[in-house]
Amino acid sequence: MEIKPIRTDEEHRAALAEIESLWNAPEGTPEADRLEVLAMLVEAFEQAHYPIAAPDPVSFLEYVMDSRGLTRRDLEPYIGPRGRVSDVLNRVRPLSLGMIRKLSEGLGLPADVLIQPYPLREEAA
Repeated sequence: MEIKPIRTDEEHRAALAEIESLWNAPEGTPEADRLEVLAMLVEAFEQAHYPIAAPDPVSFLEYVMDSRGLTRRDLEPYIGPRGRVSDVLNRVRPLSLGMIRKLSEGLGLPADVLIQPYPLREEAA
């Protein structure tokens, strides 16, 4: 089994094609082992050449709310009263460290995403 690092887009495409052909390999077979190694190489190549930035914390919260069917009221135990939840989601007030900890522990959200800096809305004069 000859495996080597993926260095070019052409090698990346070839590895993806081979992964697709090995996708249903039975566990414990040499083909399954090759699939696992190729997947790790592709992941390393993609992280180096096509990194995905962490999402904006408020956009991430909105996505979580939408995908889990949560309402603003469901965020109150983690962020605080209704007005504070509104301020955070409307980008008037930033997430505090306490809010981030509660969201991370209570909803299982990654703190490293929630702690990212993000723009706040400018206050009306």
